[in-house]
Amino acid sequence: MASLTIGEGLKVAARILLSKRRPLLAHVVVTRYCNLECAYCSEYDKVSKPVPKAELFERIDALARLGTQVVTLTGGEPLTHPDLDEIIRRIRFHGMVATTITNGFLLTAKTIEGMNAAGLQELQISIDGVKPDAISKKTLKSLMGKLKLLSKHAKFHVNINSVLGVSHDRTQDALEVAKAARSLGFSHTVGVLHDGEGALAPLSAGQTGVYEKLMRAGSLAHRLNYLMFQKNLMAGKPNSWKCRAGARYLYICEDGNVHFCSQQRGSPGVPLLEYGQAHIRAAYETAKACAPFCTVSCVHQASFLDAWRAPQRHAPATA
Repeated sequence: MASLTIGEGLKVAARILLSKRRPLLAHVVVTRYCNLECAYCSEYDKVSKPVPKAELFERIDALARLGTQVVTLTGGEPLTHPDLDEIIRRIRFHGMVATTITNGFLLTAKTIEGMNAAGLQELQISIDGVKPDAISKKTLKSLMGKLKLLSKHAKFHVNINSVLGVSHDRTQDALEVAKAARSLGFSHTVGVLHDGEGALAPLSAGQTGVYEKLMRAGSLAHRLNYLMFQKNLMAGKPNSWKCRAGARYLYICEDGNVHFCSQQRGSPGVPLLEYGQAHIRAAYETAKACAPFCTVSCVHQASFLDAWRAPQRHAPATA
């Protein structure tokens, strides 16, 4: 989720509360290709071409017609897309909040200035540890120069995200990453590695302790997410909540289809250009079997404002 000004945040909240048919957040894959090969990641390949700009413009226009509030460009690695700045401008043209997620390796002063001019409002980088190894190259040692460029040039908000559960050896690294992020004026968040279906990967006692320490130092929204969702999951307990994926949150794959999230591809699997209010209503009102043990925080956050209303029904069993 983007970090909005107080005024922007109030406007977004008001629109969501006034209508149950507006998506709050959409993740749009602009390319499946990534310049890195992190061992734990299943969200990339080494052969895909960028989604053509014209197709992405159609998808952004369609999201605007649905009343989407925030659009996050993701991948793969979005910075490998040659038209990224123009895509950001298209999002901003419609008055939607524009954010992106990157591994940071391709950042230069020129690319940062380009995103400034295009109107980007938030950029997130995941940093997995202090020193690179066979699991991940996304580390402080590899990226400190890029972080300093962002600190100097970026006019948009920068968030550094750490993921616990990648390896036991990296547990304490998350504390160093958080310290470095704050020293540069960035926010820091922490997530938990999930499996291929979005369920929690087991954490050791040491990893749990570091997670709780980082939670206490995080933002109010981050702490609420921990108290309402992650705390139970880390104790092996399910959560009772109303997942609004497919309504408040949309995951748009490189083929232009809508999925509940990156871990539930194929459901519903409807082309975005055909996605309408009937699809949103059905997704909003239908309980998802994967919800009790889901760790996908962007879906948690997008569903939060609807926790109090609109009971859900379970989908009918299939033969």
